[in-house]
Amino acid sequence: MSTTTTSTTPTTSATVAAPVVPTSGALTPLGLDEVRITDGFWADRQRVNGTATLPHVEHWLEREGWLRNFDLAAAGTLPEGRRGREFADSEVYKYLEAVAWELGRLGGDEALESRFRAIVDRVAAAQEADGYLNTRFGRPGQGERWSDLEWGHELYCLGHLFQAAVARERTSPGSDDGLLGTATRAADLICEVFGTDGIQSVCGHAEVEVGLAELSRVTGEPRYLELASLFVERRGTGVLQDIEWGRAYFQDDVPIREAEALRGHAVRANYLAAGATDIAVEHGDDGLLDALRGQWDRTIARRTYLTGGQGSHHQDEAFGEDFELPSDRAYSETCAGIASIMFSWRLLLEDRDVRYADHIERVLYNVVATSPSAAGTAFFYANTLHQRTPGESSPDDEVSPRASSSERAPWFDVSCCPPNVARTLASLAAFVATSDDRGVQIHQFASATIDTVIGGEHGGRFRAELVTDYPRSGVVTVRIVEAPSGPVTVSLRVPSWADDAVVTVRPVDGASVGRAITPGYADVERSFVPGDVVELTFSIRPRVTLPDPRVDAIRGSVAIERGPEVYCVESVDLPGGDEAIARIEVGEGVVPVEDADGRLSIELRTRSLADTAWPYGDAFAGSGPDETFTASIAPYHSWAERGPSTMRVWIPITRA
Repeated sequence: MSTTTTSTTPTTSATVAAPVVPTSGALTPLGLDEVRITDGFWADRQRVNGTATLPHVEHWLEREGWLRNFDLAAAGTLPEGRRGREFADSEVYKYLEAVAWELGRLGGDEALESRFRAIVDRVAAAQEADGYLNTRFGRPGQGERWSDLEWGHELYCLGHLFQAAVARERTSPGSDDGLLGTATRAADLICEVFGTDGIQSVCGHAEVEVGLAELSRVTGEPRYLELASLFVERRGTGVLQDIEWGRAYFQDDVPIREAEALRGHAVRANYLAAGATDIAVEHGDDGLLDALRGQWDRTIARRTYLTGGQGSHHQDEAFGEDFELPSDRAYSETCAGIASIMFSWRLLLEDRDVRYADHIERVLYNVVATSPSAAGTAFFYANTLHQRTPGESSPDDEVSPRASSSERAPWFDVSCCPPNVARTLASLAAFVATSDDRGVQIHQFASATIDTVIGGEHGGRFRAELVTDYPRSGVVTVRIVEAPSGPVTVSLRVPSWADDAVVTVRPVDGASVGRAITPGYADVERSFVPGDVVELTFSIRPRVTLPDPRVDAIRGSVAIERGPEVYCVESVDLPGGDEAIARIEVGEGVVPVEDADGRLSIELRTRSLADTAWPYGDAFAGSGPDETFTASIAPYHSWAERGPSTMRVWIPITRA
């Protein structure tokens, strides 16, 4: 872990095209105009996101009437004809945020710009004179404004509106589309309604805190940050009504400074932690930051799945207790994974601790990449680690009540995940690299270009090309295109599992020099000239992973990982089909085999057991011979692409 240094260069929030732009911290994020992903795994995902997922989301927002709700509000005909859940407005705002990032990624697109502006116009037309904006409350025949803070999601929806406006302002500063004005009018209203002398409560679903903090950073308006701070400090004091799952569901059971781990609804918990981190950073509140660091530590160590997913309760989409991580009941909501990235990224910018970047990578490859289909038009809402029954296919033209099958669905009654995936992938380049007064840090590996200005004593223009086929191999090459005249430090993350990493400098004029590096950040400091190359290499080979024995549900099992990817066994690759997934075992000491094309296989055994009248006893007789065979295994993010199937990540070890 590298030593934290605080940047001495102030950040101008509105000029950095990134989702999170603190005014101070160890690291400064680089925006979409400074980092562009050009090739490889994530470039392919971004292409599909832009060409398929965004049109798909817009189609369903229109088809399901969630966009039309704004038209009805503008026409004064609500509540008649309103469709969707109480939080349906937020999905429109997340879509707008995704499009804003996509426009920034592309450097503009006339057709997409036109669609964006048309939807902004429809949203703005629904705003009331005092700034109130919501299609579910506030009109005759609807609930009164702010009358259901536990479940109404009014502030939650506005948080996503604020984030959409921030994305637009950072990718198209000074745009005349009116979205920023719509957002600030709504923010001004809630400052009056929920300020020091206003309603002394919070939203049942944290999110507005994040939106207000970033809106404050963009506009320079301190009232927005102060309101976000009030919301964070009020929560945990019992301001919301108790419910059957307890106030922990809303994180309203314990003040955030006293909490020891994330708990309750996993998305709410991570959004709250992300917003609280924003406030702590802007206020220089070390006590709050320490509390959040401790919550992150315990949550990762005791409440997070191998995939990086979080949430083991279906009924309340919530965290379980420590080590309560059953594979077949893993909820691991896609949105919870995205929210945990938001929390981790903020801590990374503040602390420059490689653990946060490692977790972000794990979630990106095994939750974010898992949710959308290869075509980008169907999604997992939840991400189980063990599918016991094959389920049924989800029709392309029907809404799913929830992702309960083993195939992705095109849309859901609660469709928070598709636009959340879309905005994450569109903005992904902003999570690749950062800078400080010493140089540039590379946190996620993708073929990309970097073009930025480094501050500090030896500051100046820095341009580089990243080339890698990661995660296929562990070779990351950084070729310097332009650099300041003085010393610059290029830092590359060495993943926690990379035990044989070497960093090599290949200067244009001179001998190459390499040295072994332990996990953390490999720092290379020198006066670079164009053509110099820094290369990080490490082995990406399959490895067998054991669980902490306190995770009862998977004690005596192993999982297979390769680089950042978790692997799984799928029934379509087993003799015996769907039913066989419940009977497979792996021998102790068996290791996966990798072929020349990078495909993995492993020797498995199928144990034959007879059905009995009572499933407990001192021994169980087999009904036939056990079978040993070699089966293909594949990255978890690719499962269920071949039709309904059963699947498992953790494989029981054969015992005598």
